[in-house]
Amino acid sequence: MAENPEETSASTIDAPTLAAARSLRYVFYRQGWHLAAAFALSAVAWFLANPALGDGRFLGISDRAWFWVTIAVSILHQLLGWLVFRGQLGWGILTRWFGERDLHIWGLIFMPLLAGRPLTILALALADSGSLTMPLFMRILLGVLFILPAGYAVWSVLRYFGIERALGGDHFRLHFRKMAFVGEGAFRWSSNAMYAYVFLGLWSIALLADSRAALAAAFFQHAFVWAHYYCTEEPDMTLMYGTSA
Repeated sequence: MAENPEETSASTIDAPTLAAARSLRYVFYRQGWHLAAAFALSAVAWFLANPALGDGRFLGISDRAWFWVTIAVSILHQLLGWLVFRGQLGWGILTRWFGERDLHIWGLIFMPLLAGRPLTILALALADSGSLTMPLFMRILLGVLFILPAGYAVWSVLRYFGIERALGGDHFRLHFRKMAFVGEGAFRWSSNAMYAYVFLGLWSIALLADSRAALAAAFFQHAFVWAHYYCTEEPDMTLMYGTSA
């Protein structure tokens, strides 16, 4: 995709849209792959988790139900991310509807779903605890090794990247697009530290709670978020910046 000039939206707010994003063809660009990834990865995760499921419960809800809840939360999160990012980039839909509160409204939708990812993994892990055939010391060692980069990446996002930018602020405001790419903290190791390292925290929850099903769900979430990057974010970044790096 070639870089396209920015245009001012119908609002006077600094929320430029892109003409190249203003078509149904672009709205659905790569989303067939996104859908295929959802089916394929959820099938793999179910294959890995199913032998451990069937007799566990947490808060009166079965482990099988918690497994599908965490899968559904992940898919819903990315589905809304796709619709909002593409709608905002092409038409500035949230800006037209909510004006200066657009990014705030998106945060109120985005953050509970983001929090739902580790919370549903934890619920599944507690319902399925004791199903991993792994020595205790190995689970603790791996759990700690995974939580350390995850925690550092969260700190790096808060310290250097910022919440509004992490919400996809460059889809809402031009000044985010003019900011330099972050290269401090965990971003020294990866330009996409959020997906590369933060999601390791999900693996840590599963390991420390001794849950095979939660580990399978963590695999799904981590792999599927990269499908979101490839299918939704990377094309958008190419339009906005001329590069996905």
